[in-house]
Amino acid sequence: MPTLTIDGQQVTVPEKTNVIEAAKTLGIEIPHYCYHPGLSVAGNCRMCMVEIEKAPKLAIGCFTPCTEGMVVFTNTEKVKQARKDVLEFLLSNHPLDCPVCDQAGECWLQIYYMQHGQYESRMMENKIKKSKKATSIGPHVNLDQERCVLCGRCVRFCDEITKTHELGIFGRGNREELDVFPGKQLDNRYSGNVVDICPVGALTDRDFRFQVRVWYLGVQDSVCPGCSRGCNIQIHYNRNRPHHGHGRRVARLKPRYNSHVNQFWMCDEGRYGYKFVDAGDRIISPMLRRGAELQMATWGETLAASAERIRAVNPSQIGVIAWPQLTNEELYLVRRLFVDGLGCKNVSFSVPSKKDGGGDDFLITADKNPNTRGAGEIGLPIADSTGDILQAASRGEFKLLHIFGHDLLSSGLDQPLVESALAATETVIFQGSNSHLTVDRADIVLPSATFAEKSGSFTNFEGRVQRIHEAVPPLGDALPDWQILNRMARALEMGWDYQGTEHIFKELAENVAAFSGLSYCVLGDQGELLGYKPTNEAHIPTEPVTTVII
Repeated sequence: MPTLTIDGQQVTVPEKTNVIEAAKTLGIEIPHYCYHPGLSVAGNCRMCMVEIEKAPKLAIGCFTPCTEGMVVFTNTEKVKQARKDVLEFLLSNHPLDCPVCDQAGECWLQIYYMQHGQYESRMMENKIKKSKKATSIGPHVNLDQERCVLCGRCVRFCDEITKTHELGIFGRGNREELDVFPGKQLDNRYSGNVVDICPVGALTDRDFRFQVRVWYLGVQDSVCPGCSRGCNIQIHYNRNRPHHGHGRRVARLKPRYNSHVNQFWMCDEGRYGYKFVDAGDRIISPMLRRGAELQMATWGETLAASAERIRAVNPSQIGVIAWPQLTNEELYLVRRLFVDGLGCKNVSFSVPSKKDGGGDDFLITADKNPNTRGAGEIGLPIADSTGDILQAASRGEFKLLHIFGHDLLSSGLDQPLVESALAATETVIFQGSNSHLTVDRADIVLPSATFAEKSGSFTNFEGRVQRIHEAVPPLGDALPDWQILNRMARALEMGWDYQGTEHIFKELAENVAAFSGLSYCVLGDQGELLGYKPTNEAHIPTEPVTTVII
C-alpha cells in the first residue's frame, strides 16, 4: 500500500488507487467531469490536472496511480490555470441556459466555473449550434446536445453497465455530438442513471423536468421498496413547497451508494415507482361501513369497532393477510398481535401479482416486495398460503379477514375465489395506503403511511437489514402501520405500548434469533447482514457513507 503526500498531507491507500480517490480520503476535491468511480477511466476531459513533484508536466488525476513517496499538488498556479483553460474551451459553445436548465444548482460546469472559472470571456466567434435541443431519446430521458461536454460517462454506462449500447459520440472536432445510434432509443431498464451521472444538463429526466428547483428540495436516505434487492436511495422531497411540484411532495428518487447492494445505480422501475405516495387514490381518513356505504370516521371509532369485532370471534375464525411491504418492525407487531396475542394461526403474506416484470442478472429481482425475507425470519407465514386462507373463508370458516395493503381483486389469485371469500366473510378490515377494488369491499378501513412517510427497516433477499427514514409526514390522518397496530393492541388491552420503531427493533432483536446482535446503531447507513456477531469494539459500518462528486 503506497504512502504519498497530497498538498502537504500524508495518506496511505490501496494499490492501484488513482490520485482523485486518494485526495478524496483527505477531503480534497479534484475537479473532474469524465471520471466516475463506477465506470472505466476515459481521461478525456482534462479537468483533473495535478502537479506531481519531479514530473515534467501536469498529469491527469483519474489515470495516475498512486506510488510510494509520490508528492502531489492540486492547487498550484499552474494547476489553476489549466483548469481555467479547460473551462474556457468547454464554455466556448455552451448555451446560457442556466435560468431554465433543470441541472442548475447541481451542475458541475456551473459549480466549477464559479470556483475555478475564466470569468472574462475571450470568445469572439459565433457559437456552433447543435441539432437536438430538448429532444426525447427514450421514455425517461431528454437530450440537449448544446449542453453536452462530451465526457462520455453515459456512453460508458450503456456499454459497460447495461451493455445495451444505445449511445455514442459522433462527428469530429468541435462538431462532435452525443446521440443515440440510428433506429435506437434509450429504453433499457436502467436508463435514468445516465441523468444521475451527467455532470451538466445535457441529459435530463422527463419526469422531473420543470417540476421544482433543486434548492427547494430536502433529502432523506431510504431504501427502494420496488423489489427484494433493497437498493439504497435518496428521497428528494419538496420542503414545504409542494405547489412547486404540482402537489407532489416526493419530487424524485436517486440512487445512494452501497457497494454491497446496488453500487451507484438503481433501475427505472424503482426510480419512477414512487407516484403512489402522492397519488389521488390515497386513503387519508379512517372509514366505517354504515349501511351500504363506507363513511369517514375517527381513529377512535374505527379502532373501537375493530377491537369489538375481533373480540366477538374465535381466533380460529380470523384470517390475516399481511404484506411484505411492511417493515420488520411492523411485521413483528403483526406476529405479536395476531399470533402471540390472539392465538391466530391463519396468517400469510404472499399474494401473486399480475404485473410481475421479472428479474434480471444485475439489480432487479422477480420478488417485487422489499421485505419477504424479513417476514420469513420473523416467523410468517403461519398458514400454508393465502390461497388456503381464501379457500377457508369462501367456505364460511372465517368471520373476520384483516388484509394489509394487497388488492386481492387485481392480483394473480383465482378471482372467483377472492370474490367468494370476501362475500362469505362477515367483517373485512383493510389496512393500507391506497384505494383499490378490495378497499371497496371492506367494512373497516385503516389508512396507513407509505415507505416515504415512516421509519423502520427492511431485510433484502440476501439478508441485509437496512433502515428507511421518514421524508414527508403521512397524508391526512394516515398513520405508520406500527402505530395502527400499537393502537389496536391498546384497544384490545394487550398490555404493550411502544414509543417508537427503535424500541420495537430492540425487542425484535432480542426475541428473533436471526436479528440477534443488530440495532439501529449497528445498521448505520449501509445496513448489516442477519447473523451479525457483535464484538467488544465499537461498530464501524462496513462501508463509509459516500457522496460521489460528479
